[in-house]
Amino acid sequence: MVKVKSYLKDRRILVLIAIFIALAALDGYTQFYNGGLHFGIEFVGGTQIPITLEHGVNQTEMSSILSILDQRVSTFGLRQVTVEGIGNSTIYVTIPSASSEAINQTVAILESQGNFLGVVAGREAINGSGILKGSIGQVPPQLINNTASWTVTFFITDTASKMFSKAVFGEGNQPLYMFLDRPSSSIALVNGSHLGNSSLGLSASQALKEMQNALSLGNRTIPVVAVYNTNYSLNNTKRYLASERNVYTKVIAESDISPALISAARSDNYSVVLVSRQNMTPTFISTQNGTLVDTWEAVGLLSAPILNPSLANGSSGSSYEISGVAPSTLPKGQQLTYATSQTKMIASILSGGALPVSIIVGSPGPIPPTLAKHFFKTSGIILIVAVVAVSLFIVIRYRRMFLIAPILITTLMELFIIGSIIGLVGTIDLSAVAGMIAVVGTGVDAQIIITDEVLARRGAQATAKMLLGNAFYIVWADALLLVVAMLPLFFSTSLVDVIGFSESTIIGALLGVLITRPAYGAIIEKHYE
Repeated sequence: MVKVKSYLKDRRILVLIAIFIALAALDGYTQFYNGGLHFGIEFVGGTQIPITLEHGVNQTEMSSILSILDQRVSTFGLRQVTVEGIGNSTIYVTIPSASSEAINQTVAILESQGNFLGVVAGREAINGSGILKGSIGQVPPQLINNTASWTVTFFITDTASKMFSKAVFGEGNQPLYMFLDRPSSSIALVNGSHLGNSSLGLSASQALKEMQNALSLGNRTIPVVAVYNTNYSLNNTKRYLASERNVYTKVIAESDISPALISAARSDNYSVVLVSRQNMTPTFISTQNGTLVDTWEAVGLLSAPILNPSLANGSSGSSYEISGVAPSTLPKGQQLTYATSQTKMIASILSGGALPVSIIVGSPGPIPPTLAKHFFKTSGIILIVAVVAVSLFIVIRYRRMFLIAPILITTLMELFIIGSIIGLVGTIDLSAVAGMIAVVGTGVDAQIIITDEVLARRGAQATAKMLLGNAFYIVWADALLLVVAMLPLFFSTSLVDVIGFSESTIIGALLGVLITRPAYGAIIEKHYE
């Protein structure tokens, strides 16, 4: 008992115990409130999302598309995502097991074409090609006047800045309509009975006029047609669609519009997209220039900030932002969640850039963890075998039964700490487990060095503390070399399957020299001093 108390008084041993207890408590909290540690697809299954390209592409274009999609989902914060191209027109995106909400958000991020566009007074002022890659920032949502706002910031190139200043010159206090994936070659059909906004004193005709203003863009203007449930209105709309079928190819229609009109549009070879009333109904804002359209989900209108006159005097800037607010119809508790999701989604799409071809996102399908128990069992057995092998090797070499306890205790605690850290901030997959096994193997070297110095030179004129100092000089050098060797894998964007291995190895190396090896040395020092 006296001996045990002397061990517990050593700071190096106390640090190891404190970290172990803290992580054990954090793991328990995470398990209870957040669903536990993050495990990879190999252990918990996942979801696969098929993507079909509009047409076949060459290898260079496929690599670009894979990079864009991978950047999007990575920026969104998804872990252990694989984006794999099959042939020249098929892509599979695989994510670990997640909630239906997370899967739906992932699908929304993937299916976006990623074309950003800013329009003022019917002229293009800015587009996504002018955004500097890596400059996109996310401002934490704020709750102001019981309304949650979201903001995404970015910088643009000098060429884009000059284009913007030229387009907005003299347009102070006018709206800058900011779109993400604004439809092309499209006609919008809205239910006329849903137009207007009584709370803002906006009549149906005024609402239709402002909706058309928001979609004006030279020869890329999207006509907005108000459809009423009368024979006169329906027949007029059919004639209009028939006359414009050589100019436009798509119809975006409110879902409750007459099915006969939708059938007629399809007969004229239009591609028809049905949109819910909620998404087809824009939100309006009152400004000093009147009531304007602010957001309109059906056509990709994110926001319509009013241009400050200082931006419309011919000067150019480089920093811009897209902002908006959560729908007022949402409960207060959900508005911040919506704003956070919107910020992450838009930043994710913009960070990846626009896709060079159109894509069709298929229905997500589950990947059952059929081999999960096998992987868990095999990984656990290999880890135990590795620890036992290390312990037996050192015990046989030095013929000291006492060494079994400190070796087992420090090694198992080290594995627990590594697994907890990766599971909390990353993903425990097969490559991470392989790295943990490798850490156990590299631990042999450090423990042999420490034990050699203390036991093999006990007869020398030196204290155990001095001998440990000599040993740790070598241990530190080995650990630093291992970290340097693993860094290229850790930052690799093409070898994503081995990132977990590098994470485990780097964490294990640093943890070893900072925490577990000093604790092991302290036990040896106390025992043989």
